[in-house]
Amino acid sequence: METEHKVHFKNSSDMSEIKSNSIDLMITSPPYPMIEMWDGLFSSLNEEVKQAFEEEDRKKAFNLMHHELNKVWKEVVRVLKSGGIACINIGDATRKIGKIFQLFPNHVKVINFFQNNDFIELPCILWRKPTNSPNKFLGSGMLPPNAYITLEHEYILIFRKGKNKRTIPPKSENRYKSAFFWEERNKWFSDVWEDIRGISQNLNKSNNNQKNIRKRSAAFPLEIPYRLINMFSLYEDLVLDPFWGTGTTSLAAMISARNSIGYEINSKFMGLFKENMGKLRKLNSEINNNRLHQHLEFIKHYRNKAKDIKYTSAHYKFPVITKQEIDVLLYSIKNYSENENKFILNHQKFEFAQ
Repeated sequence: METEHKVHFKNSSDMSEIKSNSIDLMITSPPYPMIEMWDGLFSSLNEEVKQAFEEEDRKKAFNLMHHELNKVWKEVVRVLKSGGIACINIGDATRKIGKIFQLFPNHVKVINFFQNNDFIELPCILWRKPTNSPNKFLGSGMLPPNAYITLEHEYILIFRKGKNKRTIPPKSENRYKSAFFWEERNKWFSDVWEDIRGISQNLNKSNNNQKNIRKRSAAFPLEIPYRLINMFSLYEDLVLDPFWGTGTTSLAAMISARNSIGYEINSKFMGLFKENMGKLRKLNSEINNNRLHQHLEFIKHYRNKAKDIKYTSAHYKFPVITKQEIDVLLYSIKNYSENENKFILNHQKFEFAQ
């Protein structure tokens, strides 16, 4: 199997390289409006944003930032196939402007846009980041009534384009090979994810490829797009990330044997992405081994409860709980080539040593 991965270094409000109705799945984590690190970006896109902050007009600044995001979402509406899925990881913001501290509900703005553009909102996921921080209060400390709630979660919003589900041929081999395990389904399709930690955001490292980009990457962990890709797409599907950043979604698509397209304003991230590409085959092997070993461990505990298991994996010869899991197949990356901002990967069946 061969997959192709492209990156376009330009503003994703123009995705003219992509045909309408051609993307199977969109996964992204955009700049969060009203988070201070993104003020400069939004101001560069719209000078009225900077003016709104200078005037302490928090509502205007908030709306203008989402106006810029909406330009990208309009392109997502165009390129996504009917029945295709859009997954957006976004957090709300808390901020003091002038003397007023308040919440800025970014997820509400995004939901409103997609609802108004004929997308169906599906149940979302709350990503609750594990934290060791003892500071659970803002405002007046232990004295009521003026303390503030601490935000410890982000949203993974999920939308489907149109009223109808995606149409897939009933005997599609890729659909059955793309199946996940029964216990993964129970974990992944929960509405709260608490087992995924955030990753280091620091880009001020000694490596030359990481200099002069920005102080923080704002990247989400690989596990988030990896799960979403496996949940909502098939092998060889085309995955889009309009806010590519360090390329986490593309890396997840490569490991998952899907094709990908990314858009990013800052071309300096390509150096960091190529560094990660050098570790990709090892990471691919680790992820596949972990999934299969975790499945075997689950089967061991399942059997200890004296439960009968009727089915056997066709490719790996171990027990599986349901008939739909029989054809589960994981791929490893055999080799890859690159040409400027395009990568071609060759995949082969992942061989599992039990």
